[in-house]
Amino acid sequence: MSIEDITQQNLCQFTGTSQWYRYRPKILLTDGAKFLCDNGMGWFIDLVVSWQTKAEVRAEPMQFWTLTTDLEKHTAIAVCTDGGQEDNHAMSLARQRIPYTDCPLKTVKLYVCQEGDNKIILLPSEY
Repeated sequence: MSIEDITQQNLCQFTGTSQWYRYRPKILLTDGAKFLCDNGMGWFIDLVVSWQTKAEVRAEPMQFWTLTTDLEKHTAIAVCTDGGQEDNHAMSLARQRIPYTDCPLKTVKLYVCQEGDNKIILLPSEY
């Protein structure tokens, strides 16, 4: 399997998860998030994990991450919001420019949910 296996069709097949995979201390991945890692997008998971050191991001129990790729320029922007849970207006928590990516999709979304002492990274279809 490789980066070419990351398609919307393949990502949509993940609903729920059969198990959690320990990625880092206090960070768990679902089947879908592990699929991303195993197929060349572990860097996106690493980016999400690295932002957990920022107090405003870490404190948010439900994070909505979106990677938007310019497929012609091979660049991207990753944005994290709180999803607008408080007042229906999403508050931006993090934003990072990606100078180069081989991500084959225009958009990839991840959720990060708090579960006890752990953060779980999952695809929206697994929520």
